[in-house]
Amino acid sequence: MILIVDDKPENLVSLRGFLEHNNFSVDSASSGEEALRKVLKTIYSLIILDVQMPGMDGFEVAETILDYSKAKDTPILFLSAVNIDKEFITRGYQSGAVDYITKPFDPDILLLKVKTFNRLFEQNNQLKQIQKSLKKEIEQRKLLEKKKDEFISIASHELKTPLTSMRGYIQLLERIINKENNEDLKTYISKASFQINKLGDLVSDLLDISNMESGKMKFNIRPFSFQDMLNNAVENIQHIFPEHSIIRKGSADLIFLGDEMRLEQVVVNYLTNAIKYSPDKREIEVESIITKDTLEIRVSDSGIGISKELQDQLFEKFFRVEESSNRFQGLGIGLYICREIIQRHNGICGVNSQLGKGSTFFFNLPIKNT
Repeated sequence: MILIVDDKPENLVSLRGFLEHNNFSVDSASSGEEALRKVLKTIYSLIILDVQMPGMDGFEVAETILDYSKAKDTPILFLSAVNIDKEFITRGYQSGAVDYITKPFDPDILLLKVKTFNRLFEQNNQLKQIQKSLKKEIEQRKLLEKKKDEFISIASHELKTPLTSMRGYIQLLERIINKENNEDLKTYISKASFQINKLGDLVSDLLDISNMESGKMKFNIRPFSFQDMLNNAVENIQHIFPEHSIIRKGSADLIFLGDEMRLEQVVVNYLTNAIKYSPDKREIEVESIITKDTLEIRVSDSGIGISKELQDQLFEKFFRVEESSNRFQGLGIGLYICREIIQRHNGICGVNSQLGKGSTFFFNLPIKNT
């Protein structure tokens, strides 16, 4: 709806008839004070305002309207037959008007301007509604994300207690079976222990994510031998997967300032992934490269690989490649945790891979931390 403000009844009747003839809804006010009362109750798409009026003139009305939050976006068009000098036109724009038309005016030009300002107001309102809707959706996404993180945290903590008990009972069984020297039972217990350890690793990953999201993940920063940490990680994996051959290249013989346990967690994740996703191959390569600025660790396999278009998503939370999700178990959070750990050490993670020909996962760390 358009509001016309003019103290002369003949002007109101004439302009109102013209606009209504062109399919606009129109309201009118015969004074500045009446216009302000109407603006308090109704949102208008355009206000056509006479300048010279008794009491409050058009400039004062415009300035007051702009101070009112609900009407501050309503375009104001000044229409005047008396105040046509440059100083009045200038003041009109300074008062917040979008245009200043002097009489006599061309009806076609006025109609075009009214249509344009009316359309702009409607589009602006539509944009506001879209923004409001998006904001509401984002707040709902954030609430759901918070609830999900709370659930992960609670579930992870609750799972740790029975897992600890199960590990204890398995260890007791292992001692009893070792005394009886029953090979079949040893095999079954070993498999059960392996599966419990896998479940424990998943719970630990969920806890890590929960702590990351809440900013509670702690890092124990201290100097340590990077080469010793790397050796320890490789030896542990080699012990668990004796049928695989882990080939070493290069050296990481330096003292590094960081969290040794967390960085070993990254190396172990890279190694287990390399073994997991190359089921028909038996060789894994670990390469250490020291340059002037960085220490780079590369873990390469000759496994299934991953397509180029999916490589950028590998380090995202809960991402899993659909083609391999049925063959290989996992939650899709290991690499996300690796990226967070490396980023906390001011480094970067990445992957180079070719579908069907294997992958090389790497991370770079700044040499200034040595």
